[in-house]
Amino acid sequence: MRIGHTRHGKRGTTALATAALLLAGAAFGCTKDGGGGGGRGGAGADGGSGSTAPSAASPSAKAPDPGPVPVTTAALPAALTGQKLDWSACKAPVKADGMYAEKPGARWQCATLKAPLDYTKPGGETLGIALIRTVAKDSGKRIGSLLFNFGGPGGSGVAALPSGDDVIDKLGRTYDLVSFDPRGVAQSSGVVCRDDKAIAASHRVDSTPDTPAEQRAFMAASAAFGADCARRSGKVLPHVGTANTARDMDLMRQVLGDAKLHYLGFSYGTELGGVYAHLFPAKVGRLAMDGVVDPTADLARGTRNQAVGFQRALENYYKSRDIGAAEGTARTVRLLQRLDARPIAAGDGRELTEHMARTGIIQSLYSEEYWPYLTDALKAAEKGNGSELLALADMYTGRDEKGRYSTQDHAQRAISCADAASRPTAADVTSRHLADFTAASPVFGPYLAWDVAGWCADWPVDGAWEKPPVSAKGAAPILVVGTTGDPATPVEGAARMANGLGTGVGVLVTSKGENHGSYGFSKCATRLVDDYLLKGKVPRSGTVCSS
Repeated sequence: MRIGHTRHGKRGTTALATAALLLAGAAFGCTKDGGGGGGRGGAGADGGSGSTAPSAASPSAKAPDPGPVPVTTAALPAALTGQKLDWSACKAPVKADGMYAEKPGARWQCATLKAPLDYTKPGGETLGIALIRTVAKDSGKRIGSLLFNFGGPGGSGVAALPSGDDVIDKLGRTYDLVSFDPRGVAQSSGVVCRDDKAIAASHRVDSTPDTPAEQRAFMAASAAFGADCARRSGKVLPHVGTANTARDMDLMRQVLGDAKLHYLGFSYGTELGGVYAHLFPAKVGRLAMDGVVDPTADLARGTRNQAVGFQRALENYYKSRDIGAAEGTARTVRLLQRLDARPIAAGDGRELTEHMARTGIIQSLYSEEYWPYLTDALKAAEKGNGSELLALADMYTGRDEKGRYSTQDHAQRAISCADAASRPTAADVTSRHLADFTAASPVFGPYLAWDVAGWCADWPVDGAWEKPPVSAKGAAPILVVGTTGDPATPVEGAARMANGLGTGVGVLVTSKGENHGSYGFSKCATRLVDDYLLKGKVPRSGTVCSS
């Protein structure tokens, strides 16, 4: 399960979106954002997600070698660039939208954009991209459309955007606020791989295998997930990568009538924004990033970055409780080792395993607002009651009270593996990564080291790149905001993104805090982003926010 970005649980009274949004977790590990899903194999349901996905192809089908990402593609036909969207009242959410999704209120409108399934064949088969919007409150001062992506990858923007009303209200005065389900997600030909029973079973696979037999079982389970995705969603798998979603965004720009793209991206959404700027530098308007992915990191390095980030967050948590970092780490390792040997009861006939306990801890570290819940959950688990940590893990994996899972994790892995060309093996883990990751994080390192090999094991589609291309020479200034205590996208990645965008393009702001991202948490960072998006005011690169 790669530690994704933005996910379950409300970000609090000042937070941007509900749990369904800050999809932090689907992939524990890379955010590549590198990564992906609440437990090997993701989550989901039989029968589809209410999407319009093309039918499945052969499970063994491989995408053609993608080669370098082209800056331009064949011109799109006027039937696509000139299409008129049929905005109407939004329907009730589908299961794939996530466990926290609610029917949007009357001010929100929904529509479907037609986009090429394959951008090398722009006049060929299309798929539907689900959109949601609310129009600018002050039409006389309207700037244009402001597009959002809340991370994952795999998060539903249609479900997420309305939940952030209180935080983004100021932006909605002069922008039409717009978000979407990226291709392969929820109502946009959403990838569906397994049913709920199979997902629950995947959470019982030992994610830190200690013996050759456990290692074989782990790798076999990971490979089986890819085969399941190919059987159910094989036709869309070669086309759900980030570059194609960036192209969809430019098509949205044209259809929405904007000369430039204005955009606010969180977590994986920063990688998507960087790739858009690379492909369409002349079309960049006001583009802001928060909770920034390191574009210089390949699959393994990005995953190790998260081991460092979550270990740092755990140590900061323990320090806030007047417990030393070393003592707190040792305490957590002992708990996980006990659970590895023998899971404990968690109520309703369920057990808390090592894997799910770690998942619950991860969920709690996305924001210091969750730290009190982590304290209670750890105390309960140490006394033999696993229910509280398991409840936190369920938030991360998208499991509702009826045992149903969203399909975000399916989409997250599909998008991540369509991007990442690396295919590390179990031998790579034991010979190169395991000791290094464990030294970086005794709590999260062993799991993430194995995740490097398991994430895209035997995936039926080749990846597009080792590292996402983000150079954007000639683009307008792009605002890049990193948070010092960000666990999922460590702060060091923000400077690398700003540098990667290019001189005069990347504008770096660093915010001091213990959250995944700063917008809605830091008054200073929120004000700087708002001033940039609303007034075009570009802060001095290197600005530091302390409140």
